[in-house]
Amino acid sequence: MSDYSFISNAHPSFIESMYKQFKSDPQSVEESWRTFFAGFDYAEHGNGVASDVADGEIDPKELNVFNLIIGYRNRGHLLSDTNPIRERRDRRPKLRKRDFGLSDDDLDTVFHSGAQIGLPNATLRQIVEKLQEVYCGHIGFEYNHISDSEIRNWIRDYVETHQPKKDYSIPLEKKKRILQKLNEAVVFEEFLGTKYIGQKRFSLEGGETTIVGLDGIINEASNHGINEIVIGMAHRGRLNVLANIMGKTYQQIFNEFEGTAVPDMIYGDGDVKYHLGFSSQINTMNDQMVDLKLVPNPSHLESVNPVVQGFARAKADLLYEGDHDKVLPILIHGDAAVAGLGIVYETVQMSKLAGYRTGGTIHFVINNQIGFTTDFDDARSSTYSTASANAIQAPVFHVNGDDPEAVLFAVEFAVKFRQKFNEDVFIDMVCYRKHGHNEGDDPKFTQPEMYKFIQTHPNPRKLYSDTLISRGDVEAELATEMEKSFKKLLQERLDEVREKPLPYTYQEPELAWKDLHFAMHYDEFEMSPPTGINKQSIQQILDHIMSAPEGFNLVPKMNRLFKSHRKLLDNNKVDWALAELMSYGSLLLEGRDVRLSGEDVKRGTFSHRHAVLTDAKTFDRHNRLDGMTEDQGKFHIYNSLLSEFAVLGFEYGYAMASPDPLVIWEAQFGDFFNGAQTIVDQYIAAGESKWRRMNGMVLYLPHGYEGQGP
Repeated sequence: MSDYSFISNAHPSFIESMYKQFKSDPQSVEESWRTFFAGFDYAEHGNGVASDVADGEIDPKELNVFNLIIGYRNRGHLLSDTNPIRERRDRRPKLRKRDFGLSDDDLDTVFHSGAQIGLPNATLRQIVEKLQEVYCGHIGFEYNHISDSEIRNWIRDYVETHQPKKDYSIPLEKKKRILQKLNEAVVFEEFLGTKYIGQKRFSLEGGETTIVGLDGIINEASNHGINEIVIGMAHRGRLNVLANIMGKTYQQIFNEFEGTAVPDMIYGDGDVKYHLGFSSQINTMNDQMVDLKLVPNPSHLESVNPVVQGFARAKADLLYEGDHDKVLPILIHGDAAVAGLGIVYETVQMSKLAGYRTGGTIHFVINNQIGFTTDFDDARSSTYSTASANAIQAPVFHVNGDDPEAVLFAVEFAVKFRQKFNEDVFIDMVCYRKHGHNEGDDPKFTQPEMYKFIQTHPNPRKLYSDTLISRGDVEAELATEMEKSFKKLLQERLDEVREKPLPYTYQEPELAWKDLHFAMHYDEFEMSPPTGINKQSIQQILDHIMSAPEGFNLVPKMNRLFKSHRKLLDNNKVDWALAELMSYGSLLLEGRDVRLSGEDVKRGTFSHRHAVLTDAKTFDRHNRLDGMTEDQGKFHIYNSLLSEFAVLGFEYGYAMASPDPLVIWEAQFGDFFNGAQTIVDQYIAAGESKWRRMNGMVLYLPHGYEGQGP
């Protein structure tokens, strides 16, 4: 289908004249008009239904119905039934019949505009029913802020074709899988709650359908050739994700609760259990192996976002020759954090930039409608917590967390979208938080009415098992036995740990890091490995970087700079900038990759580096360290967006993925690094001690210029 939104703004008399022109000669009108009018002709004649429209004329109410359809596509999500515990707030979507010059008297009138949603010769009643089923059910599709008509039309066509009426027409095998994952998620939390009363675990209760969503993403991703998935999330639900998605054993988790194993302080201080990372390889429903990585993070919400992006970008660059279709980043947000923290905006602004794009991130928001004690009215000014999606024109699928089949539909659709367009997509799963911010906190001090309702609200597993039983999809005994056997398994694993506690274990490092060792003694920091290069290599590098390609029009000042550098070389001297480029060149000749990013790094803040030249006439760019030899390493240099926090986080994540490339972030001025203080304090300074993770990140801090500003 074409994008017809422009027609809704056209004057009726103009449309009338265009239609007459089309009837006289279809080729005389522009293609989008031709397709639009052809829909009317199909509706009139395609099924042998007599037309009640006079030749060359369109009933004005046809256009009203057409505008109604456009209205539902644009604003239907504002009426969608996505909130499991509250009445939807009136956002004034203006989707009443009278808003379009229609009334109840028109409900049984046949309109040809229904052809736009696959209902030729349908009554207004049928058209409205279809629109409400598609756009106002348990999923609200927010996508008409997207300017790219190809993307917008693809989403529209998919949801209007695939969005089913009441249940999501999924095979019984998938329904049983949903029930299994809900059973694991719900029973696991209940088990911890009864065995470790009052201990902090930041439970997922109320949002257990998250496990169904993540399981669905992973399975669908494997269907699309994705080999690796990198996940970032905060504390809420992390233990559940570790156990029921990542495959961390129940024994390991129970062992951490028992407190019998403490980290060996020789290797560092360790961290709380809901900050730890994990890596695993799982077998999906279609028998494909997928590598999973949950990145460790501190309490600083959303700070892990750029770290995940950098890690995913490095994997794609180093293992898959830049093929982003093989590596999928997933970021799991809370509604208060995704709305309130600036690092979210900084990170999404990277999504389409050459130096930072990862081929699209799936953002999964566990929208439990509260931030510690803060209601969403005090947490954001925007209608939705996902307002940052609008900045990059990413679609948002708002979905009811009490409907796991709807959640599965949304996440599978999100994976399809990501793989087709390599852009970000948001899933806003509206749910609730059963307890306080942590298990020792009483939420009834601040939200007494809401928590009075939540106390008696059935969990998603109960709701879904009742649904399956009422449909006749499963027997009641299956759900009961599933719960009973899983509880038995958990108890057995706990008994094992209590009988024989496990030692404290750090997650094994990535394979690329295993041959390296931690520097534990002072003398190891004093070691100075050989770094010199021979004269021939020096000359090879200088010959290359001191010349431009044939026909390249240098900016006049660059000619003078080259002359001054040659004069220095004649006296066996080099300045800082030339020495810097030479050092990179020596690594490149050894086959090592170098990545340098930061604000204005290609030229250099102080007009000193000039690693990338600009043709004075054609504006073409020339990377001075490219093309020295055919088998050299790659020199990646990127001017960053104006951000410190996200960019340093990204580069830290990139360096975390492998020790092989030299990864550098340059602060524009030395004191600008404090804009990224969270990354410096929580990751660079403390990551090895907390998580036993090495990182070869290098920071350039041009001191001596502090306080000067830009």
